[in-house]
Amino acid sequence: MKTFKDLVFEPLDSEFLVGKACRIQFDNGWGASVVCHNYSYGGKDGLYEVGVLASTGELHYINPVADGDVRGYLSEEEVSEVLIQIQELEISN
Repeated sequence: MKTFKDLVFEPLDSEFLVGKACRIQFDNGWGASVVCHNYSYGGKDGLYEVGVLASTGELHYINPVADGDVRGYLSEEEVSEVLIQIQELEISN
């Protein structure tokens, strides 16, 4: 299983976004967008926001992990827990 330590972040340093972000796809077709920036939920406190990605790479809100939204205010350990939940989802079409 992939966890927080497996993530490779890219820096965000634009006029509007300052922080870091990464995207990862899993063998089951699902993926995750993990961000920590000045506008993400918890980013100003150094915490992370995770969005579930469909196999197309687009954000997907209708699943048991996201429950209609992104998950925010997460520690590195909590990000790992969410990543594992995504990897345990049924295969994405």
